Amino acid sequence: MVRAELARRDPDSRWLERLGAWAGAVLPPLVVGALAVLAIAPGLAPDVAFWDTGEFQTVLPILGTAHPTGYPTYVVIGFLANLLLAPLGEPAFRMNALSMLCVALAAGVAMRLVARLTGSVVVGMAIGLGLALTPGVWRIATHADPHSLHLALVAIVFALLLRWEQARRDGQPTADRWLVAAAAAFALSVGNHSLTLLLALPVGLYVLAVDPGILRRPRLVAACTATLVGIIVLVYLELPLRAGPFRAPLVYANPETWGGFWYVALAEQFRGALLDPFGNLGGKAGDLMTLAVGQFGVLAPLIPLGFVATVVRHPRFALLTGSAMGITVFFNASYVNADIGRYYLGPAFWAWTWIGVLAGVALEVLIAAGRAAGPALPARIGHRWAPRLASIALAAVLLVQTGADFSVRAGAVDQRADTVARRWLEATLSEIEPNAVVVSWWSTSTVLWYAQYVDHLRPDLTIIDDRTRLDLNYGEATDVIARFYAARPVYVIRGDPADLARIQVTWNLAPLTVFSPQVYRVVGPRAAGG
Repeated sequence: MVRAELARRDPDSRWLERLGAWAGAVLPPLVVGALAVLAIAPGLAPDVAFWDTGEFQTVLPILGTAHPTGYPTYVVIGFLANLLLAPLGEPAFRMNALSMLCVALAAGVAMRLVARLTGSVVVGMAIGLGLALTPGVWRIATHADPHSLHLALVAIVFALLLRWEQARRDGQPTADRWLVAAAAAFALSVGNHSLTLLLALPVGLYVLAVDPGILRRPRLVAACTATLVGIIVLVYLELPLRAGPFRAPLVYANPETWGGFWYVALAEQFRGALLDPFGNLGGKAGDLMTLAVGQFGVLAPLIPLGFVATVVRHPRFALLTGSAMGITVFFNASYVNADIGRYYLGPAFWAWTWIGVLAGVALEVLIAAGRAAGPALPARIGHRWAPRLASIALAAVLLVQTGADFSVRAGAVDQRADTVARRWLEATLSEIEPNAVVVSWWSTSTVLWYAQYVDHLRPDLTIIDDRTRLDLNYGEATDVIARFYAARPVYVIRGDPADLARIQVTWNLAPLTVFSPQVYRVVGPRAAGG
């Protein structure tokens, strides 16, 4: 009544109240994101790098197409980010910075989500920082990688779903807009990484748990479906458009054709990488516990306790995150990947939310204890400062492992001095003859592509990657050498010693003076019997 009377007498007070509410909602996530950036930025990789990192540093600035699943959401966002972040330096560094910004965004979203679950901004801020500085998350934030965007988008999807549930509980007439927004974010996430598909069942279960009668609401179902399908289609159009009528300088496979599109979008190249999912479950469980301790340290035992607390306090959110955790971890444990640690960013996020809920319960207990001791304390201290001090104390406990290991974690992921790829590139290009053909392999091909298509160096060279051989039907590496040797200088780079040995059976190779990965000049055919 008093607030309403003040608003009637002073119309500006309502505006000020709204401004204060907005600041209270926006400033804490911004602070968390800014602190994450301050922690991560000193260790950012400064330049181009080998392997997938080099590919993304090349594909994003030129709006090309990447290896399966194409990552069109990441490519489009990266293209825009390259323009917006132009003052930061070279495109390779901008793409590295994009990963940092994605992790900072995920930290800010996690902060808001946990604050909604617990009612404590301070606990939410601790969880957001803890997520950003988890070793696996921090490592991804230092170089170009779509998993950083995957983490951000998954956090946004889950935050929007929770916002929808709370809006429905509060009886807000526009509550369902949050569900449509979640469908949009989910679609963007599908376009970024196929790991998102593992979350379809958990999201569906959650939606049914929040609104069991949603199937009897055709307009809402149609709006969510249209949003989901429409955005996925629009995002994936990047592949055939940039491989076809608006062809980019670098295209992976042939996504402009019907078969080629599905080959990339469905990641058929990696079919069969899921091995024996129900085998050695005990060993997989042990590996998972080892991973949890490595990422969370002394907080690892709190993860299952946090899940129990989430089941009690927020059962629908527990259904969402628990099923997502189970399905994702089960898949990851049996998926053969060169860097499988990247697939655990989602599980790290869900585990932190559970720990946040547990901290919220502990905070309630501390506040209740403080109020019970109220007669022994001045009223101002007991009712105003005790909850704040309890929140700060809990936040300190949540971040104790992060603080204790800060320098160790920072050193482990620090890539500021990683200029190996750039030095290799400069040395290699200085020795390769004009108009040469380089029979390369993935790790070095990506760096050479960056030199050509982003730095605009050595356009005279023809880089033939193992993927290029397949797309152009050139046969084996030895067939490529035979095709070009008579007309142009030919160089060879092989990552597998067995591949190199097969080439040396029929061709004489002379190593250049550049350091590893070694580059060889094809001198001529090996004489029969030689």
